[in-house]
Amino acid sequence: MLMRTDPFRELDRLAQQLMGPGTWSKPSAMPMDAYREGDEYVVAFDLPGVTSDAIDIDVERKMLTVRAERRPVTKTDDVQMELSERPLGVFSRQIVLADTLATEHIQAEYEAGVLTLRIPIAERAKPRKISIGVGSGQKEISG
Repeated sequence: MLMRTDPFRELDRLAQQLMGPGTWSKPSAMPMDAYREGDEYVVAFDLPGVTSDAIDIDVERKMLTVRAERRPVTKTDDVQMELSERPLGVFSRQIVLADTLATEHIQAEYEAGVLTLRIPIAERAKPRKISIGVGSGQKEISG
């Protein structure tokens, strides 16, 4: 049997029970990090305990939607649950992507409970050098 002494964790657990797990119509939020790495925009979502086949990634116009479902582990009749703190249900996050990202080339990787999306920066959005041409009608001024 496990014993806990942190009252704040107990309040968090109680709040989670009252709000209930996420459903497809009202999903829970999932934590994420977003950063630029070279010529890519990287977004990482924490999804521990979620199988890759329970993750759904959609892009419509510039809206990126990630949905995942953490399902309960199949238990036999002789298992008696002592403590259950890991949330189950549906998790979702929507992000509006900038026009400068090439959404048609998104790469997704799922490893160790972290879903990582790599979105390349579009060629049209990368900085470029503009050369200055010398006109034929230029005159040199001397004084």
